[in-house]
Amino acid sequence: MNGSNSTPPVDRNLLSPQNLRNPFPLYKELREHDPVHWEEAIQAFFITRYEDVVEAYRDPRLSASRGLLFQHQLQGLSPDATREFMQTVQHQMFMKDGPEHVRLRRQTLTGFSNQRIDELRPILHRIMGELLDKVRPHGQADLLKDIAFPMPALALAELLGIPPEVHGRFRAWSEHLAAFSAPPLGSNPTELATHANQTMVEMKQYLMPLIEQRRQTPGKDSLSLMIQAQDQGRMTPEELMANACLFLFAGHTTTTDQLCNGIYDLLTHPDQLQMLRKVPGLLKSAVEEMLRFTSAVPAISRVAADDLTLHGKTIPKGSLVFLVNAAANRDPAVFTDPDRFDITRDSSRQKHVAFGFGAHHCMGAGLARRELEVGISMILERLPHLRLDESKPADLKWHSFGFRGFNSLPLRW
Repeated sequence: MNGSNSTPPVDRNLLSPQNLRNPFPLYKELREHDPVHWEEAIQAFFITRYEDVVEAYRDPRLSASRGLLFQHQLQGLSPDATREFMQTVQHQMFMKDGPEHVRLRRQTLTGFSNQRIDELRPILHRIMGELLDKVRPHGQADLLKDIAFPMPALALAELLGIPPEVHGRFRAWSEHLAAFSAPPLGSNPTELATHANQTMVEMKQYLMPLIEQRRQTPGKDSLSLMIQAQDQGRMTPEELMANACLFLFAGHTTTTDQLCNGIYDLLTHPDQLQMLRKVPGLLKSAVEEMLRFTSAVPAISRVAADDLTLHGKTIPKGSLVFLVNAAANRDPAVFTDPDRFDITRDSSRQKHVAFGFGAHHCMGAGLARRELEVGISMILERLPHLRLDESKPADLKWHSFGFRGFNSLPLRW
């Protein structure tokens, strides 16, 4: 074959700017030829096929405790620099396996029940209505700053019983913890660790008096239910504080990113946008397709608690392993024409893993879906001529493989 007509080789550097911006050609290459990929620069294995990712979530030899990941990031730093952070995260449910994980998860599930989430629907409508009323007369806005960031923060405030005026603090807290969890390319480890540690200090300082107040005057919110579990001995004071911190962070950043990703995918696929406007009944399947097509959390880390072999490769005990949800969600063995954005896709038959799988399936998935459904439907209803603002290009923050979203997304209507 003539060299000029051959397909250029795929760059296998997961951290190259091209692959951080658009990793899907590389994911395809890895699924087909190297499904258990060793990335030397990160010292980690990457699993990319759907079947393997799902099985990895089930495999007890792959521990959810991310201690190895944090140890790798903290090499050369003084333990004092991240003492508060490390002491807190070790009590969070996402760092636990087996019965300990189940115990902590069980104490908080009631606050995320379908009934509780349904009660939040009118509140979500009110929140979105107020945010849209502020920007609609101007004919332009930054979706991230003006809508996608404050909406889940205000929803969390309702869910946890936190005063709405505090949501402004969420941004710095979320940014610092997200940057430490998935370090941007070229970032300063010392600076990230310092910010993450200070964030934990500030979050705990804020939550301590609030927890005591809620203990004296309990409500029906999730925080009150967690306090009740702690008072009954089903959760330690350290676990209560740690998982309250987890909810403040985890329930905010990812929903913000996913709302921006979803609107961006609609606006860059005008046929699908037009279809959704004509057939609002497609909203639920559209949200599932947004989650599959551009997940806000492309990969989840695990640590090998024992040696295991997959596709002829040995993953030694102690290895860092990434389950690449974003690659699994484009696996043609499961999804028909996977690189096509199709809001009519049958998500009941082709199930994505954007929220993980199995025992560690995201507990806030139901709330996130409601927020996306309400947010997207009201944005399209209130802003009928919505489009990207070509005079202000979107500022992507696809600078790591742990989170995917925008620093800003300017829109016009």
